Amino acid sequence: MIEPTLEPTWTPERVDQLKGYFAAGLSCRDIAVSIGVSRNAVIGKLSRLNLTRSTPEERRARRKRSTPPAQRPTPKQQLRMLQAVYPQEPEDAPIASVNNCSLFELSEQRCRWPISTPGADDFCFCGNTPLGGMPYCSGHYRLAYQSNSRQRAMRG
Repeated sequence: MIEPTLEPTWTPERVDQLKGYFAAGLSCRDIAVSIGVSRNAVIGKLSRLNLTRSTPEERRARRKRSTPPAQRPTPKQQLRMLQAVYPQEPEDAPIASVNNCSLFELSEQRCRWPISTPGADDFCFCGNTPLGGMPYCSGHYRLAYQSNSRQRAMRG
């Protein structure tokens, strides 16, 4: 049986090509394609040869002058964005559960808010159309996810 011979990845010719392409300013990807090795192999070999495109001082200066990351919206701005996407009904609007359903009829297309007490004869679920991606209709969503609940408790 003939055993395959493995050639080293970095032959002296490839190292010379790498140095020439690097000096010419080619990207690591372009060098890898030209030589016939992976991009990571090029990056590793450049590192082992201590070949860099900038000095440590230039890298430090680049880090210092980098722009700060984009500011995240404040909670008030986030609330305004959510209110624009999901318009709210008045807080004291009555919730009409006109499509009541049993546990067996419950699905993702029906509000899952329980009506009455589990085990009672009149126990059911709201059954109205829920908000997109949420388990509850708009009225029960208001009850389940109350904003400023501390302020409401202080008022009432």
